[in-house]
Amino acid sequence: MELARTLPRYSRQTTAPTQVRATTRVDIALFNGFALPEVAAVIEIFQKANSLVAAQRPGRARYDVSLLSAAGGRIASSSSVFVWTDDVQSHRGTNDTHLLFIAGGAEVQQASRDERLSNWLRRRHPFSEIVHPIAEGRLILEAAGLPSRYCQIQYGGHEPYSPHPAQSLTEAPGAVSTALRIVERNLGSDLAREVAASIVPQHHSPFTSPSTPSVATQISEKIMASARWLEANVDLPVSIDDAAQVAAMSERNFLRRFKSEIGMTPSDYLLRARLNMSCRMLLDSSLPIDKIARRCGISGGGRLAKLFRKYLATTPTDYRNLQARAYGPPVPARTTRSVPSAGNRT
Repeated sequence: MELARTLPRYSRQTTAPTQVRATTRVDIALFNGFALPEVAAVIEIFQKANSLVAAQRPGRARYDVSLLSAAGGRIASSSSVFVWTDDVQSHRGTNDTHLLFIAGGAEVQQASRDERLSNWLRRRHPFSEIVHPIAEGRLILEAAGLPSRYCQIQYGGHEPYSPHPAQSLTEAPGAVSTALRIVERNLGSDLAREVAASIVPQHHSPFTSPSTPSVATQISEKIMASARWLEANVDLPVSIDDAAQVAAMSERNFLRRFKSEIGMTPSDYLLRARLNMSCRMLLDSSLPIDKIARRCGISGGGRLAKLFRKYLATTPTDYRNLQARAYGPPVPARTTRSVPSAGNRT
C-alpha cells in the first residue's frame, strides 16, 4: 500500500529545542487485543521527557498523554495486561498541539468496524499535527477513510541516534522513532538522547525477538506489522499465508522480504517468539511446564523440554530455577484458558 504523503504544516527543524512552552497532547487510541510493547515505549518516551524537563526546568508537564478507547474503561492488551482508558466521545480537543497514535494489534479488524472510534478519528484528524498508526493501526485509519500524517523531520536526515538512513515516504516511520524525533524537535537533541538511552527492556530472555524499539527503524512497516502479528498469535495455530496477508504481500515476496529484513524465516521467528514467551512465563508465573508450553503454542511439556535442550542446553525447570535466583520467585498461577490445537499449521 502506498503511504499517503500527508505531512504536518511546518518546516524542517534543527535539533535546537523550540521555545514554545504550551502542553502537547498525546492521544493514543487503543482497543482490546492491542499490541502493548510499542505503545508502552511511546508512553515511556513522553513521560521520561516530562521527568527530565521537570528536573531541569521546573513547571508544568510538556506532554499530556491520554489513553482512549471507543467506550472507555478497562482495555486488555494482547498479552492480557489491562490499562484504563477514557471514552473517546468524552475526550475534547484543546487549543494545544495534538499528536494522535493509533495502536495496532491482533483484534484490529473488529476495532476498525467500531463506528464510535471511526467517527471520533474523523473529528480529531484535521486538528492533529501528527496522525501515526502503529503497525496494524493503519487498518483503522483506512476504515475511517483517513490518511496517516507523519512527522516531516523524519525524512531527509537520519533516524535518531541510528546510523541507518531515514525512510522514504513509501515506508512508514516507526512510532518510537517518531516520538523521539518530536522530543528532539521540542526539547533538543541532548535531552532526546537521554530519553532514548532510558527506554530499554528490564529483562531479556535468550529468545528476545529482534523487533524491539532499538532496531525497529531498520525494518519496513509491513514486515514489522507481520512480525508483531506473529508475536501476538504465538498461542494460536497460524500459517505463513496468514502472516503474508497481514503484510499485504504474496507468500513468495513475503518470505523473501521477511528473511531479508528480520534475518530469519517467519517460521523461525514464530518459534523464537514462542520460546521467548515460554521463558517469560517460566519467570513470571508458577504454572506447570506443560501448561506453559500449550499457552505458548507448543504441543506439550515434552516438546518444550526438547527445544530448551536444543537451544539452551538446559531444561525448562532448570531455567526457571536459575532465573528465579536472579529475579526472584514467580507470581502465583492464574486461571487457565484453552488453546486451539495447532493441527497442520505452524
